[in-house]
Amino acid sequence: MKELLKKLDYTFIRFVLVGIVNTAFGVGLYCLLVYFGISYRLSVLFSTVLGVLFNFKTIGVFVFKNKDNRLLFRFVASYVIVYFVNIGVIYLFLCLTSLGEYLAGIMATPIVAIISFFLQKKFVFIAR
Repeated sequence: MKELLKKLDYTFIRFVLVGIVNTAFGVGLYCLLVYFGISYRLSVLFSTVLGVLFNFKTIGVFVFKNKDNRLLFRFVASYVIVYFVNIGVIYLFLCLTSLGEYLAGIMATPIVAIISFFLQKKFVFIAR
């Protein structure tokens, strides 16, 4: 058990914990926008755009221990990639299942979160 704890990536644990707050905001806003009749594509876009600055600070400071605001461009670029992955995953769920837009968006979240972590770890907040 001790060996497992030593190998555990605490950065990923912090990412998950901060991600819970960020995800609650993003998914909550997504569902609210869908509820008001906005398409899932625009709902994802709006919830992503509004969460980027908040997420940049929370992820940068609490997860990767990095306050460098110059990384914002890379962070935004990673979110553009995440946005299109999210749209694609939701689209696949809608085509391959009988899930509605709400559940498809919620079901896409863990897949998108894992991709987001690796993009941010390897592209945005690169350990120096």
